[in-house]
Amino acid sequence: MKPAPFAHHAPRSLDEAVAVLGEVGHDGKVLAGGQSLIPMLSMRLAAPAHLIDINGVAGLDTIEVTPDAVRVGATVRHRALERSEHAYAVLPLLRQALVKVAHPAIRNRGTTVGSIAHADAAGEMPSIAVLTDAVIEVRGPGVAREIPAHEFFTGPLETALAADELVIAVRFGRFPAGTVTGFVESARRSGDYALAGVGVAIHGADDAVIAARASFVSVTDVPDVLDLSPVLAGANASDLAARADDLVTAVREHVAPEADIHASADYRRMLAAELTRRLVAEVMSA
Repeated sequence: MKPAPFAHHAPRSLDEAVAVLGEVGHDGKVLAGGQSLIPMLSMRLAAPAHLIDINGVAGLDTIEVTPDAVRVGATVRHRALERSEHAYAVLPLLRQALVKVAHPAIRNRGTTVGSIAHADAAGEMPSIAVLTDAVIEVRGPGVAREIPAHEFFTGPLETALAADELVIAVRFGRFPAGTVTGFVESARRSGDYALAGVGVAIHGADDAVIAARASFVSVTDVPDVLDLSPVLAGANASDLAARADDLVTAVREHVAPEADIHASADYRRMLAAELTRRLVAEVMSA
């Protein structure tokens, strides 16, 4: 199947892109990497009258590391962020998750910001956005605003973004010193959407957990964070086994997976809990 007819716009500046989007509103879609959008167009799950291609807009392809965040522009490819040693040095969780995104060919073209704007809870990077308390930088006609990640995702494939706004960058928050992170997922085949996935960030001192958080892939309606501190505070690697049951229970009660042709809801719930238990043990033992 081929996409429905559309008008292609290729703005050369951010102001021009915002102006075009402001004119077409709900009839337009922004194209960056296109790894989610193009299949949707081809299957006619989306049929915008206008496509605003921002790949020619200067200044959207940069990765910046600041004392508080890693700022990723709207046209930065997954692969570029994955390979950024500067970003990895201050926020390893980005690479830990990015290597799980689809296949290398997809990562070569797809964009990290585009994945977040798409707001698919089966995607890895929306879960990383909430886990890092990311800030979404948005531009619209005559207005610029910043949306915390926990307010950005409003429903399945739905965001707080207005029809005449586009995401220009995402700032992933850096963790305090003494934080260790990890990410794992399980899929039927490498590169497939995960049946379940989890990322964790554990902050500790003197060989004991101070705070711990987790976010999930494919088992919640919207990306969100589970505070594991009540279960893990004060724990160390040697006594973690005594808290395993409470950890598994917390995860099982938090996630809300749906059944599909690939797995039952009960299986996904069990898998999310077991992946979390294993990942926490691995991260705390590292």
